[in-house]
Amino acid sequence: MDTYRKRGYENEDVLPKTQDKRNMGPMNFFTLWMGSIHNIPNYAAVVGYLLLGLSPLNTMLAVLLGGTVVAFFLYFNGRPGTKYGIPFSMQLRSTYGSKGAKLPGFLRGGVAAIAWFGVQTYVGAAALTILIGKIWPAYLQIGAGNDILGISVPELISFVLFWAANMAIGLGGGGILNKFTAVLSPIIYIVFGGMTIWAINAGGGLGAIFSYEMSQTPSVNPVFGYLIIIASVLAVWAAPGVSVGDFTQNAKSQKAQAVGQIGSLVFGYLVFAIMAVVIVIGGTIRYGEPTSGNGVLDFINQWDSLPAILLATLVFLMTTISTNATGNIIPAAYQLTALFPKFVNYRKGVMIAGIISVLIMPWRFMSGGSGIIVFLNAIGALLGPIAGVMIAHYYFVQKQVIDLDQLYYDVHNQGKQKSAYNGINYKAYAATLAGLSLALSGQFIPVLSFMSDIAWIAGFMSAFALYLALIKASSKKAFADN
Repeated sequence: MDTYRKRGYENEDVLPKTQDKRNMGPMNFFTLWMGSIHNIPNYAAVVGYLLLGLSPLNTMLAVLLGGTVVAFFLYFNGRPGTKYGIPFSMQLRSTYGSKGAKLPGFLRGGVAAIAWFGVQTYVGAAALTILIGKIWPAYLQIGAGNDILGISVPELISFVLFWAANMAIGLGGGGILNKFTAVLSPIIYIVFGGMTIWAINAGGGLGAIFSYEMSQTPSVNPVFGYLIIIASVLAVWAAPGVSVGDFTQNAKSQKAQAVGQIGSLVFGYLVFAIMAVVIVIGGTIRYGEPTSGNGVLDFINQWDSLPAILLATLVFLMTTISTNATGNIIPAAYQLTALFPKFVNYRKGVMIAGIISVLIMPWRFMSGGSGIIVFLNAIGALLGPIAGVMIAHYYFVQKQVIDLDQLYYDVHNQGKQKSAYNGINYKAYAATLAGLSLALSGQFIPVLSFMSDIAWIAGFMSAFALYLALIKASSKKAFADN
């Protein structure tokens, strides 16, 4: 490590993790991802899946298949991080080049992560406002209905409180996150297990639930319905899946991350698929379909028991914090560190990302039209092609071999020292842009609308295949010195 420091890599966060600093075993990965499955957006998505017209059983199977594909994607994309102890930013450099890695890294960590951190913090704050209002009704009257920068005073207070809770976990890094998720995981099983039992009773038994049809007329072909659900589950994990090296660099071994990630996500999605479908259908039978984007929170707020409402909502808030830390604030901090290693370390990166997430006023995104959502969806669609190129490059071009000595080349003498990873991998860029174009084509060409429904799959597969074709068709090296 001292050799790399002398070459200009003084920031500990971009250096390879030595074995003595790796502290994540199988159970750490299990609790980490378990806390990211059960959250408000995922349960709301299940409502949409059921409205496609698939039977409850088929919906469960499709969700489980999606979770299984995610599990293997995270495992395979996480292997370089564990083998070499390198973070996502350096894994990205090994694929796109030292200069080429900056744009996809910025889009992943500097744009999508920060924006979504703000949006998810606001969504959680909205739930916190309801929670506090149940306990203290006068809270909702603070400010006498006046707004500050487009947000009510109670909502602003809730936002600051929830933002602070998210920042505390983010500043603590992986160590605090591991402890937080270790406490959260058993609570999830208890609370959502109780909600499942409630839903079975509310829906008139499992027979009534499994025979219930939320959509009388199927809106898609069943096979394509499976693909839509699988692609949707993949899209949820597009960001943490691409940057999973930030976590697997801490894995004690490849076996630890394999057992931890595959086992946790397959088992986690099996449990989630059953619980979510039963809860959504049972609640729908009792109260009717959810009327807002908060999904099952609509059911929870209609319960008669205040303690049950408070407990269930609190757990949803905790899972939102876990998801926000895993998928947003931690990757954002690492990317800011990678982009500005001389000025930013991990903790400064968390603070910068957190401050920007407030300055962009995410509550305006949620109420000011769909433009920002379209933009962020486009960023999400880009991550499928990036993942396809990363997998193709590591397994079929590099043959699972990264030369750390060249990857961490001397930044003081980069004009004199030739490195296999210096410059830009233009073939990777071409494949990424082609994959993105195909994934988004359905937004502009009606006959290709199905491509946008499976954007992650379409982008991943097309970029993967095109990149390998470009490499095979050219005898020149992948990277171009610049």
